[in-house]
Amino acid sequence: MKNFQIIRALSSKTAVTNISKEKEAMFIAGGTNLVDLMKKNVVSPDKLIDINGLDLKKIEFLKGKVSIGALAKNSQVAEDVSIKEKHPLLALALAAGASQQIRHMATVGGNMLQKTRCSYYYNTDMPCNKRTPKSGCGAIGGFNRMHAIFGASDSCIAVHPSDMCIALAALDAQVLVEGPKGKRQIKFTDFHRLPGNTPEKDNTLEAKELITSVEIPDHNFTKNVHYLKVRDRTSYAFALVSVAAALDLKNNVIKDVRLAMGGVAHKPWRLTEAEEFLKGKTVSEEVFKQAGDLAMKGARTYGGNDFKITLGANTITEALTIAASK
Repeated sequence: MKNFQIIRALSSKTAVTNISKEKEAMFIAGGTNLVDLMKKNVVSPDKLIDINGLDLKKIEFLKGKVSIGALAKNSQVAEDVSIKEKHPLLALALAAGASQQIRHMATVGGNMLQKTRCSYYYNTDMPCNKRTPKSGCGAIGGFNRMHAIFGASDSCIAVHPSDMCIALAALDAQVLVEGPKGKRQIKFTDFHRLPGNTPEKDNTLEAKELITSVEIPDHNFTKNVHYLKVRDRTSYAFALVSVAAALDLKNNVIKDVRLAMGGVAHKPWRLTEAEEFLKGKTVSEEVFKQAGDLAMKGARTYGGNDFKITLGANTITEALTIAASK
């Protein structure tokens, strides 16, 4: 690992000011992903701005929304009694992510910024446009079992790894950030990017901006929800495919629905066409199967991940069925 300096910030303003003075500096909080990347020389910052001292750990239930500080631990949010009651889909998704030890260290903001687990990205002997722009993509034509089936490009077919972010995309969350130009708000589904010709850019943060909190608006998805994660081993693995499903039912008719997928794209993949299909329908396995098949239209596979089309449709059907049965 390259030698580096560490600076501790005690307010978001000083954190932004400190990082704005540096060319090769990064924020660090839980460090569960960043330290691994530094050990493997995938990233090599000269300075780290330690933001653990900032007052960004609170979970606050305000009028019409909940505000979750960017430094709230994943385990803190997942185990919060009010989050479980009012936003159970988020609690389920967080509980499905990583090991309990990592959830105790990982923060909400860091979870949003974690890098893809594409093996070509982590192997500095292999080409990767995300790690080194214009070096090529080893996964295209290589081992691509875990890779994208939606929104990929000829430059990158990596997938976004977070479980928490899939639920936040489904729940229409907002991201609050602070940077050299001031504060602003980003729609969660606009926060992460598709790769296009610039896969090295994972999100729409501007230079030196700091995530300060995430807000989720109040809704009626408090009962019939489920987060279904399909992975190679249940103890600790990233998703082959995951589905966040939330239903608002009245007399077994779907008044409203939210669906998002993980493990299939460079960002949390919202299934808006399937959502529109489901609204007004009576709950049935056949309707859920049709929604699953509809959601897979437009998918493109790369050989090793051909199975994801059938797996994805089946996972959507199963997630909706479980959610409706609660």
